[in-house]
Amino acid sequence: MLDSTLYTYVATALVAILFYRWRFANFYDIPTIGPSLPILSYLGAYRFLHDNRAMIKEGYERFKGGVFKVAMLDRWLIIISGPDLIEEVRKLPDEQVSFAEAVDEFFQLRHTFGRDITSTHLHVDVIRNQLTRNISTIFEDFRDEIVAVFDDLIPATQDKWSSIATLPTMQTMVARVSSRVFVGLPLCRNEEYLQIAVSHTKAIARIREVLLCFPPVLKPIAGLFLGESKRGNRVAEKFLGPIIQKRMKDIEMLGEDWVDKPNDMLQWIIDAAVSKGLGVREIVLYTMIVNFGAIHTSSNSLTHALYHLAANPEYVQPLREEVDSVIKEEGWTKAAMQKLKKVDSFMRESLRVNGINGLSLTRKALQSITLSSGTFIPAGTMLTAASLPTHMDPNNYSDPTVFNPWRFSEIRGQDGESTRHQFVSTSVEYIPFGHGKHACPGRFFAANELKAIFAHVVMNYDIRFANDGPRPENVWFANTVIPDPTAKVLFRKRSV
Repeated sequence: MLDSTLYTYVATALVAILFYRWRFANFYDIPTIGPSLPILSYLGAYRFLHDNRAMIKEGYERFKGGVFKVAMLDRWLIIISGPDLIEEVRKLPDEQVSFAEAVDEFFQLRHTFGRDITSTHLHVDVIRNQLTRNISTIFEDFRDEIVAVFDDLIPATQDKWSSIATLPTMQTMVARVSSRVFVGLPLCRNEEYLQIAVSHTKAIARIREVLLCFPPVLKPIAGLFLGESKRGNRVAEKFLGPIIQKRMKDIEMLGEDWVDKPNDMLQWIIDAAVSKGLGVREIVLYTMIVNFGAIHTSSNSLTHALYHLAANPEYVQPLREEVDSVIKEEGWTKAAMQKLKKVDSFMRESLRVNGINGLSLTRKALQSITLSSGTFIPAGTMLTAASLPTHMDPNNYSDPTVFNPWRFSEIRGQDGESTRHQFVSTSVEYIPFGHGKHACPGRFFAANELKAIFAHVVMNYDIRFANDGPRPENVWFANTVIPDPTAKVLFRKRSV
């Protein structure tokens, strides 16, 4: 009986998958990287999981300025290339293509947080408005946390090198510094809470990888058996719930503004949620979504930059001289971060050559559209841009495969270029944050946090790889790129 039931489930899944593929076969005229026939396309989907970078590069070079598609296990993915199409997609109205729905589907957020939460995107407005506006105000807090967390996590001295498991350490560091702004003291230093924040982020990444193997019709069922992130949400509520309840009671008793009202992400989410009649559970989930976005991207970006610095110690002195000069003038402030042009250029160049993902500017077509190239995009299709090949295009950058830490600071020294090439700036040639009105809303906070941490390293530590080894290769799975999670960097307290 068990065997026959299992065979029934497997057969149903295969029929559902084949039907889904057949349903979207009406863009067969778009050129394909890999096999395109209904069954053979799964070979291409398997290759996409393990050789994503090469497939996207091949499509970009063969169909530059045009459109191509690749097979995923759960869908066809349409990829655009070239500045004209990037600009065209950027300008498409939200009624035709949705950034929010694309993010929800790509990260499978509705199966880890719930459809009700992801349909409102309350947290996006809070990040775009309150968080960005308050960076100067909260800068002192996360600077204070940076100093404290380095003392706790980097046990380096002047006479001894300490070997640090870099990516895991940066994940904890970013979680703690971000949490100082998100939930404040003392919770941001609670080890159990930080462990939940980091493990929850990793769980979402793992669950996304599994759910991408299922067609949409089966994802809700599969999601029922992948409860790791939901358990994380429940544990987080144990810590956040009492704080939220107290603050909501304060609003009820003291009004919307009271003496010593917290000025942090949790409070901003509470204020927005209360106005919409939402409760404790929803506030916890929004906070955990923000945690996921902050920890995942920022810890990877910081680790990428540290690997470049450890592999090239000759970059340290120019950075040190800049940081020392600016901090003496401005102190550790947001204004100082804006003047750190070499640090800014280093971080921007690191993101250019490594990226957050191999794709960017992702949208879901809500209506069928036809691009200026003549390509028909059916409603329901995922549309995205080739990010890494854009950044490695010699038409966009000279010597694009070479990591040049001063690339953008030198450009900014030219007339009229002082602001266009900052870390947070986007363009048709630079799209790790996306481009246009839906560019990553948290990039302004992330940039200040990352530059402050990186500048702290430069001013207080010498770093290198053991045996002065080279920078380790990045690790790819499907569209995700991460710095080598096993690599270690040697830290020593700066002596001069």
